Amino acid sequence: MNDSTAQGGRKSAACGCPCAPAVSLIVPVYNEEENIAPLAEEIRAAMARIENTWELCFVDDGSTDRSLDAVKAEAAADPRVRYIAFAENRGQTAALAAGISEAAGDILVTLDADLQNDPADIPVLLKLFGKDNDMVVGMRVRRQDSFIKKTSSRIANAVRNCLTGEHIRDTGCSLKVLRASMARRLPLFAGMHRFLPTLMKMQGAAVLEVPVSHRPRRSGYSKYGIWDRAFSGLYDLLAVRWMQKRNLRFRIRERG
Repeated sequence: MNDSTAQGGRKSAACGCPCAPAVSLIVPVYNEEENIAPLAEEIRAAMARIENTWELCFVDDGSTDRSLDAVKAEAAADPRVRYIAFAENRGQTAALAAGISEAAGDILVTLDADLQNDPADIPVLLKLFGKDNDMVVGMRVRRQDSFIKKTSSRIANAVRNCLTGEHIRDTGCSLKVLRASMARRLPLFAGMHRFLPTLMKMQGAAVLEVPVSHRPRRSGYSKYGIWDRAFSGLYDLLAVRWMQKRNLRFRIRERG
């Protein structure tokens, strides 16, 4: 990623620099100014419980409030915090893709900036990640959303699983841990953040789903509507189903 599109970030250490952090936390941000400081503090508290070195990468997705100022303040106060600022709003998948590309760690953690994901769950997911699991995804229990939002999410998950042959019960949970080497090969297009477990499995990843906490939104507002998500989600689902059908699968028997 060149300097014209990534502001404030250090040169990526994904090249194998010995000072590179082991874990990169990627947080897409869009108009969440009041949540940035408390989220950063909760992440620091959670990551203090693990031995791995880490970095926190905020990706500001063209916010129109003071989110970027809040992110810059965190980066100025803590060398483990850095950021990327988009010139305009490009969507959650674009923000994740930029974060994955810029991340220095071998292990990636994704979560939302709205404080509904609890950073205290991160060490639990990291413990389950490793030799046997290439991806650990959260499943929100006692979800703190409206009845309509929870119901539409259940329907969307059921349709998605039916058409893709998946068994992930809550693909909409943003709290995930991924193997970076596999995540960087994902075919990411707009809307693909909803299908990360499926896309990882297409590469042969072992995916584990575990219960995580979910909290009510403290400030700000949801950026997604029910109907726009339904129509775009169906469109994206058909694209993912096509990719599953056309995915190249082969095993090398021997080399000479």
